[in-house]
Amino acid sequence: MTAHPRRVLLAPGYILHHRPYRDTSRILEVLVRDHGRLTLFARGVRGPKPRFGGVLQPFDLLLLSFQVGREAGQLTGAEGAESVPPLPAGSLMAGFYLNELLLKLTTRHDPVPEVFEDYRRALGGLRAGGRVEAVLRVFEKRLLEAVGYGVDLVSEARTGRAIEAGGFYRFVASQGLVPAREGDAEAVAGSSLLALAREELGGEGRELEDARRVLRAALAERLEGKELVTRRVARAVVSRGGSRT
Repeated sequence: MTAHPRRVLLAPGYILHHRPYRDTSRILEVLVRDHGRLTLFARGVRGPKPRFGGVLQPFDLLLLSFQVGREAGQLTGAEGAESVPPLPAGSLMAGFYLNELLLKLTTRHDPVPEVFEDYRRALGGLRAGGRVEAVLRVFEKRLLEAVGYGVDLVSEARTGRAIEAGGFYRFVASQGLVPAREGDAEAVAGSSLLALAREELGGEGRELEDARRVLRAALAERLEGKELVTRRVARAVVSRGGSRT
């Protein structure tokens, strides 16, 4: 016996990824506030007269109506939820990086409203012209915490001693932060770790670089060493003077 699909009306959500399906349709990966990440079939949304009037754009908050069963669902309605400017051109790669992290680290049909709100906040920071690297680092930190892989940034892994602002540490996969010498290649400053814990990363000094190093190592562990597509693209952007992800 097949269960009837659930009907959901006007749920706040974002499109994370889409790909063509047959002649006029798309398969969407969406993040919905109270339903988590879902796969939805969107029929008739490609062509000269797309259904929903071309509203299905990434980074825009939408109100989505759909039917959802055990696997993929069916999009039945979509409309814009707010009027906001598009992401600045210099922040588009960062936006796609956020989307890829969500696709790789979240589980389908697992509602995590705080992740939705953190994503919305990150997009707002990018739109407002915030420091891209700082926005990304805070989002990475919060996402890792939400999926159960957060890094303890205020105490040592082996001893439980408090991280000292004047000390130096390195991140060890599956353990956490351990003491290091200032000259070690992987050493990060205790002051940087504490700034990341407070989510108060400044634009000067080594804070952003240290935060990137620790969070990249933590993400690599969660991703089992698989490189993100957006990072490969970002390397080419950096070579032309762009921002890193």
